[in-house]
Amino acid sequence: MAHSHAMPQPVALPGVSKIIAVGSGKGGVGKTTVAVNLAIALSKMGHKVGLIDADIYGPNVPLMMGSTQQPRVNGQMIEPNLTHGIKTISIGYISPGDKPLVMRGPMLHQIIRQFLQQVNWGELDYLVIDLPPGTGDVVISLVQTVPLTGAVVVSTPSDVSLEDARKALEMFGQVNVEVLGIVENMSHFTCPHCQQQIDIFSKGGAERTARQFNIPFLGSIELIPAIREGGDRGLPVALAGPKSPQAAEFFGVAEKVKERADAAAAAAKDVIEIQ
Repeated sequence: MAHSHAMPQPVALPGVSKIIAVGSGKGGVGKTTVAVNLAIALSKMGHKVGLIDADIYGPNVPLMMGSTQQPRVNGQMIEPNLTHGIKTISIGYISPGDKPLVMRGPMLHQIIRQFLQQVNWGELDYLVIDLPPGTGDVVISLVQTVPLTGAVVVSTPSDVSLEDARKALEMFGQVNVEVLGIVENMSHFTCPHCQQQIDIFSKGGAERTARQFNIPFLGSIELIPAIREGGDRGLPVALAGPKSPQAAEFFGVAEKVKERADAAAAAAKDVIEIQ
């Protein structure tokens, strides 16, 4: 006789108001850069923010946040690192260096559950989750563990990146996660000598995709050396605040993400109350 196995029901994290996943269909589009600067921008806007590095095979959050401290363990709970005012957790804190992690799906699921349920997040307005590239096991583990408020998709304007971004959009639709919008990263480059705008990776593709999928376009991020330098030095440009020319676009994205996430959370609460 066949037995049906019910899917695990997601359980809200005590004290965490909204959970936002940042994903992309492929690597190399600056997804972690957007996630880190989004988290910092939300914090600079006066919110309590946490950041999970769920990219288990390529954890870059420790480098970009400028922290290598191993988290403390307090009983059964892990204390997240506090860096630039953001509570963070990453496998890169636990297993630093260049040694690769080799693990299968069940182990990934266990790590994601630990990062969500066995980390002392305390009271948070926003928990930002930097997803790995692609459409694999980690996203499934997330939606089975906690109710996501919504997702942000990051892409460059190139057709190659957008082809995979559309897969990410379809994936979030299949697992019933609302897409808060799409960000066009590395949208253009301004020559420092002649001030001419150069569309290295094309331009406007993410905005066209947003119209195609009827989702918000959250903004474009210019390709500038300061963003890369900030990430490499552990001092993301958003630390400079919204008046910084290098950081202003990230704060514009953060404002729209906040507006969309707050609306999605309110709608979800209304549905629960009706039920």
